[in-house]
Amino acid sequence: MTSSAQRTAQALRARSRKTEASLVRVKSVVDQLAKSGGPITVAAVARQADVSRTFLYEHAEARDLVTEATLLARGLRAQTDQAQRAVVEASWRERALNTEEALKATNAEVVNQRERIAELLGQLAGLQGEWTDADVVRITTINVALHREVRALTAERDRLTRRLGAARDNARFADKRIAALEAQIAEQLTAPPS
Repeated sequence: MTSSAQRTAQALRARSRKTEASLVRVKSVVDQLAKSGGPITVAAVARQADVSRTFLYEHAEARDLVTEATLLARGLRAQTDQAQRAVVEASWRERALNTEEALKATNAEVVNQRERIAELLGQLAGLQGEWTDADVVRITTINVALHREVRALTAERDRLTRRLGAARDNARFADKRIAALEAQIAEQLTAPPS
């Protein structure tokens, strides 16, 4: 019975030393992430400290280290986040404007090509006389080429329309995400310290 109690005591001491070593690694990783300005998340700390996420959630001291560092980092990053959001928002707006311009140009080109086809078809119908086989082949070839060009321009217009829609969706998502982050920051800044 004594040897069993000794083994249990040794196991408990070993576990305690392992826990202490893990806490030291967690503190080191949290300090390192805070200095580097990297995101401090449970996953990142667990990965770099070589501990499980469960360890970080179950041990109050480890959980407090991560939570405190996360809140501190959020406060420091809040100042730079606004500038970064402005840059991202401007980028998406610029892309949306560029896509709209390209879409307008493509639509104008499609209209021009359709008018040209109508003009050529009108000339074809208005001509009197007999056609030689070479004339028929030439006009048919031109007609086929124009139809291909119209299809290509229509496809390009559709592609640009999808890109414009995606750019608008991204801009809306960015606006919503920015608003949510601003609300979260404002909530954290107004909340009394724990």
